[in-house]
Amino acid sequence: MKREELEAIALRLGRYGFIVNARRVEDNTIEIRFEKQQSYFFDMTRGKSSVYKRASRRPLQGYNAPFDKLLHTLLSGSRLKAISVPPNDRIVRFEIEPKSAYKSKTVFLQLEFTGRYTNAILLDEKETVIEALRHIDEQHSFRIVRPGARLLSLPERVVATKEKSKVRMVTPEEVDALLESNYLQMHKERLAIAKKQKLSQVAKKLAKLQKEIAKLPSEDRLHEEAERNSRYGNLILANLHKIAPYDTQLSVVDFDGRSVTIPLPKEIRSNRLGEHYFNLAKRAKNRARKVYIEQENLESKKRFYENIYDAIKEAKELYELELLVPKRGKSKRKREGVREGELFWIEDHKVLVGRNAKENRSLLKAAKGNDIWMHVRQIPGSHVIIRTDKQNLPTTVLEAAAKLCVDFSTKSPGNYLVDYTKRKFVKIQEGTNVEYDKYQTISVLKEGIEIRL
Repeated sequence: MKREELEAIALRLGRYGFIVNARRVEDNTIEIRFEKQQSYFFDMTRGKSSVYKRASRRPLQGYNAPFDKLLHTLLSGSRLKAISVPPNDRIVRFEIEPKSAYKSKTVFLQLEFTGRYTNAILLDEKETVIEALRHIDEQHSFRIVRPGARLLSLPERVVATKEKSKVRMVTPEEVDALLESNYLQMHKERLAIAKKQKLSQVAKKLAKLQKEIAKLPSEDRLHEEAERNSRYGNLILANLHKIAPYDTQLSVVDFDGRSVTIPLPKEIRSNRLGEHYFNLAKRAKNRARKVYIEQENLESKKRFYENIYDAIKEAKELYELELLVPKRGKSKRKREGVREGELFWIEDHKVLVGRNAKENRSLLKAAKGNDIWMHVRQIPGSHVIIRTDKQNLPTTVLEAAAKLCVDFSTKSPGNYLVDYTKRKFVKIQEGTNVEYDKYQTISVLKEGIEIRL
């Protein structure tokens, strides 16, 4: 951000009298909402900081670090006394009188758009750090940023006269249009980058599933393997007296007069070799009976990720992308102990989606009585479980989960009805067929493969 733009932004925002709410909506982005529901966003990403304006939206996840709690406590409902931009630096400084204070006091929110050390810092009247988005210690900078430390001033930034003369001054009246334009440009760039990353992630999963499907043996091949191992077992029992302790193979004539060479595993004692081959034959027979189930499960998982891939391509919002392919998805699955289904987070609520019939059944069995179950009416597809911890769910969570349910159950556009009820009102019938009662319904319009949140 140019300093001249920050000055115009400070003049524009200084016209508001109080701050309605302040919160972190992304890892490095702070939303400050002023009077008349006007929201401004301060992206404090190092080296890519910016300010933009758009409609407020509830974030996918909540932030509960000490900085977030103090930001909310000190700024929400506070009186905005002044906004300033110190000379020769890219800093916006909010002077605030907190509503939560027992007696009148002043705190400062200092947003520093300074490249490598971009930061958001809460300060008291003595310029002591209350909290900060990023802590900086003496090993990384002469200017320590941590609670209880007095904040030193930044070295004065020298701007060349020629550089100054090239900058067109932005008036306060132009600020909103500029910040909305900033959002559109930033959104376009970030959406393209995020799509590329998410598509790559899902493509890797699809490639892995395709390899697993390709490696599956056919039923005929498994029956042949079972027959061969059973024959080996019988031949070993019939010729056990011929096997020396250190033999690695047995060459004999089978019952049809054909020469056969049988491998003898070193780790198995000779009197157990027949049993070894009979066990292999049994496993091959069992797998031959169930290989179609294994293939069906892999194919349904593949279809599930194909739906995600298509939805990513058609996504119009970063919010949608983060919902479809969350950051740190693997670590979250491991931390939450999720073994069956795909894990999503919607506004801090855990949402589990079955990728095939087996996972649908497992999710139903593992769900608690007050969890919410969802399914698209009259369409075979993904079952969705929303963990509630016995709390009421916001409508926005139910609607987003219903749209996930539709998008992972069908590719066809149209109007769909998603029924949902508490898990205790769902009875499992044969397979994954269910009967349910005391349900409510959400109507979802699916335009192509697009998710509109």
